[in-house]
Amino acid sequence: MRPRIVEGDTAGTGLRIGIVASRFNKAVVEGLLQGTLEELEEAGVAESDVIVVWVPGALELPLTVNRLARQREVDGLIALGCVIRGETAHFEHVGREAVAGLSRVSLESGIPVATGVLTVEDMEQARIRSGLDPDPTGGKEWRERHRGREAARACLEMINLLRRIEDGG
Repeated sequence: MRPRIVEGDTAGTGLRIGIVASRFNKAVVEGLLQGTLEELEEAGVAESDVIVVWVPGALELPLTVNRLARQREVDGLIALGCVIRGETAHFEHVGREAVAGLSRVSLESGIPVATGVLTVEDMEQARIRSGLDPDPTGGKEWRERHRGREAARACLEMINLLRRIEDGG
């Protein structure tokens, strides 16, 4: 049997991307944003086709992403944030609610929402995953571990995949 295979790619030419970034843990999120913008540029997304919106924290990401999705002026959205474990369960609640809200926006709007929200144990992990520091363990190449770059690739791939599905594969 030879099934028809439908896949997306990361070509970005002509695509409009919205990025919503949390100011909480801003240095880390700025690292995520930098990698995201670099990845989008490398994929062919024009600077004029990217909008960046800053919000106070991770819990404000879903509402703002939802507003941008409802306006239908972007083809895909990327949410960037950083939640670091503290001494209370607050970390788990914030991370879970932010990611669940972003998933709901994507499902309800039909617009891909890529999640570049770090949920990490400590600042060291955050700095590594945002590209601010190299991985001291010699793990994955930094472009693969950089969560902002990962989110940009996922967003582009999902936009292109959904378009192919709509076009009959």
